[in-house]
Amino acid sequence: MSFFDAMILGIVQGLTEFLPVSSSGHLVILENLLNIRTDTDVLFHVLLHFGTLIAICLVFKNDLFRMLVETIHIFQDLTANFKIYIDNKMHSAQTTPYRKILCNNYRTMVAMILISTIPTGILGYLLQNLVDRCSSSLSVTGLGLLITAVVLLVVDNWQLGNKLPKHITVPQALAIGVCQGISVIPGISRSGITIIAGFLCGFRRGFAIRYSYLVSIPAILGAMILECGKLESKSVTWSLGFSYTAGMLTAAVVGYFSIRFMLAFIKKKKLRIFSIYCFIMGILAIVCYFV
Repeated sequence: MSFFDAMILGIVQGLTEFLPVSSSGHLVILENLLNIRTDTDVLFHVLLHFGTLIAICLVFKNDLFRMLVETIHIFQDLTANFKIYIDNKMHSAQTTPYRKILCNNYRTMVAMILISTIPTGILGYLLQNLVDRCSSSLSVTGLGLLITAVVLLVVDNWQLGNKLPKHITVPQALAIGVCQGISVIPGISRSGITIIAGFLCGFRRGFAIRYSYLVSIPAILGAMILECGKLESKSVTWSLGFSYTAGMLTAAVVGYFSIRFMLAFIKKKKLRIFSIYCFIMGILAIVCYFV
């Protein structure tokens, strides 16, 4: 893989990971068009994921810090409630009230993201072999992009709700997790399908995209772990390592601005333009498959 190839793929990953157009689908198309094949491609994909993870952490650093603090407080309150339970059992006349666990938006977000991660992880594991077999298939990628296009077009006209973090329910969190799990199929946009799932659950537009990006953090970490398991002890030259690092940093920088763009765009604009784009790319992928 050349330095130019790594930079191009880094730009594509940073752009398409956070736009509802399927990053995996675009990487498949580009890798086929550029004929990129190396013994260490898996390592490069891990680094691309790490780059996009850096972008999310930079944009949502304040939210993530608050969520980390509230996670610590959740464990403290759970421990306190366990002690209260023991005390109440030992002293039947004493009924000390329990502490409320999900007492603010950040605690609710932490809990719901963890719940969403469960079906995502299960589906990601179950579909792993299928995804490995079709990971470079232009036909599967094209079909996935067409499905993404149809879903974006149909649901974008849905009557939007006004729900905030405190309104999320467990079934809604599970449903979003299922949608995210399905998005491991090339061509199915992870951000697109989870944003749309948020719309269907009645989330406010800004909150739907915010939740979509935050819930991707454990999913990206999981994908990195799975891909690390496929790494082989192949030597990486200095030039290749430099190219990979450049691709990762490019994905991080481009991803940062992509998130900023989407956070502003989705509050006022429809997703129809992304639907049209996915339709065009889906047709292109299928045509390239048969040519």
